[in-house]
Amino acid sequence: MSAPAPRRPAKLLISLCALLAFCGFVALGNWQLERRVWKLDLIERVNERAHAAPQAAPKQSQWPQISQEADEYRKLSLQGQFLADRDTLVVGASELGSGYWVMTPFRSESGGLILVNRGFINQGVTPTPAPSNNVEVTGLLRISEPHGSVLRDNQPSQNRWYSRDTQAIGQAQDLQLAPYFIDAAANQPGSPGAPGPTGGLTIIQFHNSHLVYAITWYGLALMVIGAAVLVKREQGRRDKRA
Repeated sequence: MSAPAPRRPAKLLISLCALLAFCGFVALGNWQLERRVWKLDLIERVNERAHAAPQAAPKQSQWPQISQEADEYRKLSLQGQFLADRDTLVVGASELGSGYWVMTPFRSESGGLILVNRGFINQGVTPTPAPSNNVEVTGLLRISEPHGSVLRDNQPSQNRWYSRDTQAIGQAQDLQLAPYFIDAAANQPGSPGAPGPTGGLTIIQFHNSHLVYAITWYGLALMVIGAAVLVKREQGRRDKRA
């Protein structure tokens, strides 16, 4: 008569674990849906920035307020002069193959030095010198890429660069550069196209798999329910046999 009693704590523990797992998976699914809404809003805002009319570059006094969320991919227009003898080649890859991004400091008429990514060159190609006269350059604001790439650290002492780290490049050239750089659009001064620096190769792409992740978490929640039902049935059969 008292045989089922020892099983009761085990049943409660299994039920509690199943409930916690179910609630956890549902919460994770809900969180992924919230992230998806945020990501879609971010994509829309970035696309609006990238396709809007060019704005004047931020003044030096505004540099501390620049952020990735609020400013990246804004279309800017700069007027001034390149420091034509200060190119930095950063290892990279594009739709044109493997090679280098040509980064050249630009002295803006509004004040400050801004690193301009004049574009991409393939390996073995010498970049076309930047013009030395006053020019206007249009492009997209990009946030600095500190330290290096995922696989390699920048090596300033050897002039080997694997990321577009404006602070480190500025220190190597003894220049105070803006905390962002500009990806020049196609056919800009200093970006004549192949074989010289080819601009306009910025890829605006965001990883957005939140819906898939949400479905996965909700699926796991349903599996927990299914497993709990099977366990309860099996325990019921055992109780009847007992």
